[in-house]
Amino acid sequence: MKNTTLYKKFFVAVNGSNPEQKPMTVALSGGVDSVVLLHLCHALRTAQPSYAIEAVYIDHGLSVESKSWQQFCHDLCASLKITFKTCSVNIEQKARHSLEAQARDARYAALDELATPGSMIVLGQHGDDQLETFLLRLKRGSGLNGLASMRAQRVLESGRTCIRPLLNVSREDIETFARLFAIKHIEDHSNFDDRFDRNFLRNHIVPLLKSRFQGFLPSALRSIELLQQQQSLIDEITAQDLQVCMVSLDKLNLQVLASLSALRQANVIRGWLANLRVNMPSKVQLEQLLHQALHSKEDAQLSILMGNGVIRRYRQHLYFVCDSETPQACNNVTCEPTSLSDGRVLITKQGKGVRLPQENEQVSIQFGVMNVKIRPCNKPGRNTVKHWLKEAGVPSWQRNQVPLVFYNEQLVQIVGFYFEHTVFMPQQGIYWEFLSNE
Repeated sequence: MKNTTLYKKFFVAVNGSNPEQKPMTVALSGGVDSVVLLHLCHALRTAQPSYAIEAVYIDHGLSVESKSWQQFCHDLCASLKITFKTCSVNIEQKARHSLEAQARDARYAALDELATPGSMIVLGQHGDDQLETFLLRLKRGSGLNGLASMRAQRVLESGRTCIRPLLNVSREDIETFARLFAIKHIEDHSNFDDRFDRNFLRNHIVPLLKSRFQGFLPSALRSIELLQQQQSLIDEITAQDLQVCMVSLDKLNLQVLASLSALRQANVIRGWLANLRVNMPSKVQLEQLLHQALHSKEDAQLSILMGNGVIRRYRQHLYFVCDSETPQACNNVTCEPTSLSDGRVLITKQGKGVRLPQENEQVSIQFGVMNVKIRPCNKPGRNTVKHWLKEAGVPSWQRNQVPLVFYNEQLVQIVGFYFEHTVFMPQQGIYWEFLSNE
């Protein structure tokens, strides 16, 4: 294959994104973009045989022609001696959800599952796709992160990397390349359906802008690149602020957060929720969240539904709480590791703790019995579990998750916090603690 400008751009982009020359899994739809991408990967393998290439076709079931497209992709890969994989995904249209977004999510999940372990997924989005994405997000009122559009690299939840080596290539260059080398491809006639916003932009708005303003696409791509750089700088600042504000993955220190400017407070919340993989709140939701978290009375009950959990406040800390059931009690507990119904494991150790159980005493682990009383070591008087956990600063929604160790009917340990003073042994005792995941 001739050393064209397009090939040079592709070669530089791929080697820059994949210096270790990991195997590459091409997302192949049969359209001109992905077919040219496959030919470019094939040429790269020819020039550098160390590259391993495979292709994956995902049948979304959204077109009656999908099976013929699959056959076309199969035959193309066979002619190029490239391993071909395929699978079908079912997409159920959900109310208030974009069909395009649902298809995209299903496609990424399927690609990730089918791709060879350790390979990088190679996607065929190009410069015009980038511009369309920018305009769509501009229409939605997106912030800087959204307007930065598609990145040249994306890491999936599984840890696998996706690369887009054609983002600085125009649609015209790809189509010219296909004509020059007589590369066959399929035409998806749904691309001409202007009911879809992306198609309307592609078929009418972008061509008009490019014909009116010379060099419009490269100028727009340069602006998007600058937005991405600015977002990267903000991400660095946010990461530093998160480090000082975050007590744990699901817990923020509100006193530290309050010391930051309003803009940095908002970025910390966004970064915190992003780490928890929670969808970003709207501008209004974020403002309300921060106002209630930082300015409500100390005893005010903060409960904001967010994604698959709830944001709560307790004693100058903000928590992200997922619904969880009270674990089941465990009877006839021994000194062997005890697996709880929520997946945690309790183990026993020797040292400061309680005496060994007597032969006539049954050991059990119970949860949620907040009215049982205990007199902890070094504490004045007896009081309820609820009282002592509140004094220890345990939020109300976490108290039912704390294991309580009983010898028959006597509470002897609140795991992680207190021992009953009448059975306490300062040296030759035993105690229960959670098995660390580290």
